[in-house]
Amino acid sequence: MQKSQTLLIVEDEEAIRTGLVDVFVYHGFEVDFAVDGLEGLEKAIGGNYSLILLDVMLPSMNGFDICKAIREQDKSQPIIMLTAKTADEDIIQGLTLGADDYVAKPFSVAQLVLRVQAVLRRSAESQDSNEIIKLDSKREIDVAHLCIKGEGINNSFTRREMQVIEYLHQNNSRPVSREELLTKIWGYRPDMDIETRTVDIHIAKIRKKIEFNPKEPSYLQTVRGAGYKLLSQVD
Repeated sequence: MQKSQTLLIVEDEEAIRTGLVDVFVYHGFEVDFAVDGLEGLEKAIGGNYSLILLDVMLPSMNGFDICKAIREQDKSQPIIMLTAKTADEDIIQGLTLGADDYVAKPFSVAQLVLRVQAVLRRSAESQDSNEIIKLDSKREIDVAHLCIKGEGINNSFTRREMQVIEYLHQNNSRPVSREELLTKIWGYRPDMDIETRTVDIHIAKIRKKIEFNPKEPSYLQTVRGAGYKLLSQVD
């Protein structure tokens, strides 16, 4: 029998928290929860969760700081942020700190379940690789160690960022569309029809880590009307 997947829900609003616990238990998950930020961080760091649903506005410690603290210790932990804030700067902040995805309140419970299942499915499919991706003679990406090294640079990636890089590298003979990345990396089904800026923000994060000048990218380029293409030196 397959082991149940375990979620940690960090949410201070009792009605929302109780509803989410009931929904995910119904869908076959084991569910733990925390009612404030400090408790959420303690459980997140000390536990072994398949995925963390993390509210932004929490007592004692906000979700942004929790996400940052988790990422400092674990770059692979799947995290979806729940936020009542829909301003671009808040979405960008959460994803920049390392969240895999975000869901804005009020949300459809059915769509939230699909989003969680999609992130978990892709995380389960992810495999470690010893591949080195050479961008050029000055910069190379170490897939296994989630980092880029080279002239004047030494940055690390989250697991999701590296999945994007690997997929673009594997398909570098053509542009890869935003919709294809949502399907292949985040596991979204084409019929889910979900509006999200996740891909755009992850691309921006990767550019900041690999480019000499992110505003004029040399390696991760946008092909107008077609998608993104990673230009790399292949041995």
